[in-house]
Amino acid sequence: MDKQKYYITTAIAYTSGKPHIGNTYEIVLADAIARYKRSQGYDVFFQTGTDEHGQKIELKAEEAGVTPKEFVDGVAGQIQTIWDLMNTSYDKFIRTTDADHEKQVQKIFKKLYDQGDIYKGYYEGMYCTPCESFFTESQLVDGKCPDCGREVQPAKEEAYFFKMSKYADRLIEHINSHPEFIQPVSRKNEMMNNFLLPGLQDLCVSRTSFKWGIPVDFDPEHVVYVWLDALTNYITGIGYDCDGESTEQFKKDWPADLHLIGKDIIRFHTIYWPIFLMALDLPLPKQIFGHPWLLQGDGKMSKSKGNVLYADELVDFFGVDAVRYFVLHEMPFENDGVISWELMVERMNSDLANTLGNLVNRTISMTNKYFDGAVTDKKVADDEDAKAVDADLRAVTENTPKAVEAKMDELRVADAITEIFNLFKRCNKYIDETMPWALAKDEDKKDRLETVLY
Repeated sequence: MDKQKYYITTAIAYTSGKPHIGNTYEIVLADAIARYKRSQGYDVFFQTGTDEHGQKIELKAEEAGVTPKEFVDGVAGQIQTIWDLMNTSYDKFIRTTDADHEKQVQKIFKKLYDQGDIYKGYYEGMYCTPCESFFTESQLVDGKCPDCGREVQPAKEEAYFFKMSKYADRLIEHINSHPEFIQPVSRKNEMMNNFLLPGLQDLCVSRTSFKWGIPVDFDPEHVVYVWLDALTNYITGIGYDCDGESTEQFKKDWPADLHLIGKDIIRFHTIYWPIFLMALDLPLPKQIFGHPWLLQGDGKMSKSKGNVLYADELVDFFGVDAVRYFVLHEMPFENDGVISWELMVERMNSDLANTLGNLVNRTISMTNKYFDGAVTDKKVADDEDAKAVDADLRAVTENTPKAVEAKMDELRVADAITEIFNLFKRCNKYIDETMPWALAKDEDKKDRLETVLY
């Protein structure tokens, strides 16, 4: 039988600098889901990568005295090193500077232009360089960028635009008829009420004020603006070709089963991306999950605030599995999670050392001490109490995989971990109830002791 396919992606990391633990959380979450799906027998393809164009990178490269390509090569290398350090099992690491990606983006742009979805005009508005976004006066908050709170400058430039409004009704209809499409539901309501229902503005899809981007091949003054370049990685990475020469892998894996992204880029993934796909006459991804942020104590981590924790520093201190455990466990489904050195130490001690470590240590040391490290199931329960306590442990054990599966199907990874730790806690309680050290004092209880340890 052919395995069922499962195509999962993370957002591609922006190569403006080294990723902190908040950025790293997403790849670990995706990895946990990918590994789980593989264990369930799916044919998984897991893609991640880097988003490498834009004005911000052009400026950073200039400050560093290197070419933009040298700059992104360095950062992309750093990102991949951290993804590898975190033991993530991605199948492909795509870079938007890959030649095949760039070529497809140019072809996609031309196709959309030829079919009348893209037209040339002028952009005028308040521009935020760090966010690479234009805003109208009414969208500003206290005269500053609504996304990052920095200063904005008035700007006007010739640009190509994508006719978003042409597809808006189809998208609204799709969202309404596919309740699982945007998760969690709170994010769906936000997109509908704030963007779709008030009416979509056409989207600027090219820029002329900087050079570091994929050139529009029929109008080389223009470079393709970040979102049309970055979002298409999900199809170019698996072999999409807009002339109809797509690979077998693309035909098998598309549509994606899950796009895992941060809640701050949900608009681009649930509005712009589905509309681009409609224009290309491709099926939409099955689900887009906007996960919360991992905050450090007092707010969103940012290099400018200086409150940044890096994965490699945490791994040096705690080990990779403990860091993976922590970020997966601390991230609730909808609300932001918090990370700090103190919380990590506390979690290490309470969960990994006391609950899990204690269970493994007690079980193995008593098995070694009383039975030279090998036990078999003697199936001895000498009275009703013993039978009841064995039956209860067995029931919890048998139910745990079902409980985990139910949580994982909803992408509630933290809750799935809690179910697994409930089993560990129940096992520790069982040891306290059966008291193997007391059984060991009575030669007649030897078979019961072996059953308990088994």
